[in-house]
Parts: sequence; C-alpha cells; structure tokens
Amino acid sequence: MTKDQKVVAIQEIKDLLQDAKVVYVADLEGLNAGKASDFRRQAFKQNIKVKVVKNTLLQKAMEQIEGVDYSEMFQSFKGNSAIMISETANAPAKLIKDFRKKDEKPALKSAFVQETFYIGDNNLDTLVSIKSREEMIGEIIGLLQSPIQRVVSALQNKSEAGEATTEEVAAPAVEETPAEAAPEAPAAESTDETPAAE
Repeated sequence: MTKDQKVVAIQEIKDLLQDAKVVYVADLEGLNAGKASDFRRQAFKQNIKVKVVKNTLLQKAMEQIEGVDYSEMFQSFKGNSAIMISETANAPAKLIKDFRKKDEKPALKSAFVQETFYIGDNNLDTLVSIKSREEMIGEIIGLLQSPIQRVVSALQNKSEAGEATTEEVAAPAVEETPAEAAPEAPAAESTDETPAAE
C-alpha cells in the first residue's frame, strides 16, 4: 500500500468515526466468503456499517479524531479487524451474538458505547443487554403514560360521577318548579274572578 493509499484509507476510517457514538471492533477472521457476505448483509439491514481495516490505519485514524480518546481500545487491535458503526448501542452486539449461534466468529475485540469502553469478547453479553436510546425512550414514555392514564381515567370517572350528581340535583329542581308555579295559577284565576263578581 502506497503512502497516498494509506492517507486515503485513514481518511475513509475517520469519516466513518467522525460523529459515531457507537463503535465496535470485531474479529471476522475465519469466516469464509459466504458467511462474511451474509454478516455484511445482515449488518446492512440493521443500519450497521462494517469495514475491514488494517489495525495500524485504524489506530492512526482514531488518534486523529477530536473529542474522543480511543487509546484504551488500541490494545485489542491484533489480527483481523473490522469496525462496526451503528446508531443503536446494542445492535452490533446482538448481530455478533446471533451470528455466533452457528460459528465461533465474529468475536468482539472492543467497543465504545455511550462514552464507555468495553475491551474483550467477555463484554458481549453486557453490550447486548444495553438498552438502545429508542428502547429507553419507549420505557420512559410508558412510565410517564401510566400515571397520566390513571389521572385521565380518574378525571373521567369523576366527571361522569359529577354529571350523574348534577342530573340528580337538576331532576328535583324541575319537579319543584311546576309545584311552585301551581299555587300562582289559582291566584291568577281568583284575580280574574274578582272583576267578574263586581
């Protein structure tokens, strides 16, 4: 690889990493061409970018990224490496775990997720159990909706009870009104009769 090619390769890696919040480095070595393309296809379906990279170029690209110190991951850069970039924190871990049901590989080398570093394949289960942003938002909305639904339900029950009470109060008032009007009617009749008597 020429110097110019290396510069281009480093820039490509930097472009992938630039605003990445979820970065996994995995070992795909040992996957045959068919399995490797199947892994890439599944990753693509889940919006996970996968790129096989040279360790030295990956390290140089990471050293040039501002705002994140990836140096903790460098110790895991041995052998074949592929970077996996995702928006969802646990998506690459789930993909690796699902793929491992049939094969020993891919193996997790390291990961940078939610501003925390995970080094070694023994962290795979921990990463799988991390809730994605969407899952967390869904849970929070569910928790918030629960009391709101109770309040709305209580208010509806109260307003229904209030309407029933209002109807009960209104009903006797309607009955009383004619009763009060009734005595006035004979009084009106007697007034009419008085001039007739004269």
